[in-house]
Amino acid sequence: MDADVLVAGAGPTGLLLANELQLAGARVLVLERMPQRTGQSKALNLQPRTAEMLQLRGWLDAVLGRAMATLPAGHFAGLPLDYTVFDTPFPYQVGIPQARVEEFLEDRLTGHGVPVLRGHELLDLAQDDQGVTATVAGPDGRRTLRARYLVGADGGHSTVRKRLGAAFPGRDGRVSAVVADAVLEGEAGTEWRLPELEPDENGVCFLLPLGDGLYRLVLGGPAQQGAERTAPVTEEEIRAGLRLHHGDTVRLRELRWASRFTDASRQVERYRHGRVLLAGDAAHIHNPSGGQGLNLGMQDAFNLGWKLAADLAGWASPGLLDTYHDERHPVGAMVLENTRAQGVLGVPDPDVRVLRGVFAELLATPEANRRIAGMISGLDIRYPIAGEPEHPLLGGRLPRIELRSGRGLLLWSAGRADLAGAVAPWADRVDCAVGAATRDGADLSVLVRPDGYVCWVAEGAAGQPKDALHRWFGEPARA
Repeated sequence: MDADVLVAGAGPTGLLLANELQLAGARVLVLERMPQRTGQSKALNLQPRTAEMLQLRGWLDAVLGRAMATLPAGHFAGLPLDYTVFDTPFPYQVGIPQARVEEFLEDRLTGHGVPVLRGHELLDLAQDDQGVTATVAGPDGRRTLRARYLVGADGGHSTVRKRLGAAFPGRDGRVSAVVADAVLEGEAGTEWRLPELEPDENGVCFLLPLGDGLYRLVLGGPAQQGAERTAPVTEEEIRAGLRLHHGDTVRLRELRWASRFTDASRQVERYRHGRVLLAGDAAHIHNPSGGQGLNLGMQDAFNLGWKLAADLAGWASPGLLDTYHDERHPVGAMVLENTRAQGVLGVPDPDVRVLRGVFAELLATPEANRRIAGMISGLDIRYPIAGEPEHPLLGGRLPRIELRSGRGLLLWSAGRADLAGAVAPWADRVDCAVGAATRDGADLSVLVRPDGYVCWVAEGAAGQPKDALHRWFGEPARA
């Protein structure tokens, strides 16, 4: 075997997954078609749950050092959402270009000896009971690589997904727009802010400063709707859009890069196909409304990484790897639903403007804000983890903890010293600490998975975690 896992794609999803696998001791190879980083950056934000995930591993400070701003709110089709209602140390969005996230993750990988093979394009794959064989074209020609698993994190046009023949149901795009990085002159503004997506007959034109006169530009209007998906974006198209929305106050000096995107909405039926798994845009594509795409993919990787590592190490319980699909597919489906709803609120129609007003009033109420803000931020995710008795924390995230080792954690109150003996057989997979969570004044003992989600809860002196330990951490290494 050339590696335990081949990861196709060196975007944020693939790089985070490779980091998780490296942390667990797996041998990883990352394949990337592009010969070098382009510096282009589609996404520009980390949502609160993604920030929490990076903090779990002790990586957030380094990422924040590369950030440009924080945005104190989220948005739904441009309508503001309050994140401060949640128990999180990060009730805001981190404003950071995707390229800087990738840079940190790749630097960490290579610093730990994990190869990122740039200029290597996956052409084909075949799998059997023992592993996956990938045919790869690189600078030295074609070769085959062998691994126990392969993960396709190679974007919306995923070669891995196509070679699998995986069903990708959904709908084609109906609305087109342009995203670009451009050097501008004039009164383009210098502050990071939530996008202004109130549509009119001219569509939208949103500008966000990236420093040194460089701006992210999103342009969507009648001219963009008539363009072919693969048609090049010209300087004149950008200039015309700027004139339409800003008159002579903002002028184009240089167009660094530009591409077209649509509101196409699709999701694979299965995230796992034997020894091949799909994550990020390879598994789902959607309207970028709400700034969820990069975050959805990174959270896929965080869910998959420790489960795949457990299988490779030989201690995964039966069906553990299948829970990746079971847990993440519904989350992806919900994002597709909410982005389609946001797309409707962006239609330039007088009746839609009235509807936006209704939504704005609804989102100003605490209940509606919490529901939608939890969805967009990723803070409301609660996986279907069974337990007795059922508890409000079960399946949800536990904030304000660190799991730098990538292992599980059992937290218990001072009165539950008996739990130390209960978890001892799993000491190679689960750490222990005194200092339990509380809820409504009651002391809790909790078992937390490596991805920060609670898989067992007990109040007071009752309850033992044995069943949960078997379910999520396999058979004990010692009795």
